[in-house]
Amino acid sequence: MVGDDTAADRHPPVPLSALQTGAIDAKTRFAPGDIRGIESRFAPENLPNNLALIESVKRWAERKRAAPAQIALAWLMAQKPWIVPIPGTTQLAHMLENIGAADVRFTSAELAELNRAVSAVEIRGARLPEQVLVFSGVEAPPKK
Repeated sequence: MVGDDTAADRHPPVPLSALQTGAIDAKTRFAPGDIRGIESRFAPENLPNNLALIESVKRWAERKRAAPAQIALAWLMAQKPWIVPIPGTTQLAHMLENIGAADVRFTSAELAELNRAVSAVEIRGARLPEQVLVFSGVEAPPKK
């Protein structure tokens, strides 16, 4: 049912690519103009806590012999049949890696364990900057 309380509902996706590669760590500060500089999930007071989710994904990647991005995408797809992740990339290698997420399988016990691990991390900070959130749920007027 739509609205079921799943781990994916409680933890909307965090941009994972730079986090998973280690390019962003607890000491990272962003250049002026980088949107992450105004996203509270990347704020210096929140980022160290939120990195715990990335560490969990990396452990699962090792365990399942998959890339962290594949674990994140496979986990999303395993939540509900109507959840369809739309990963973005500008690199063919990343696109091919993302496609490999369809081959990652979780047993029901593994999925329950992974959901507990995800739920154990309290993501700090808003999903998007306030300037963007004000447009959530806003639809364009119908064409006449």
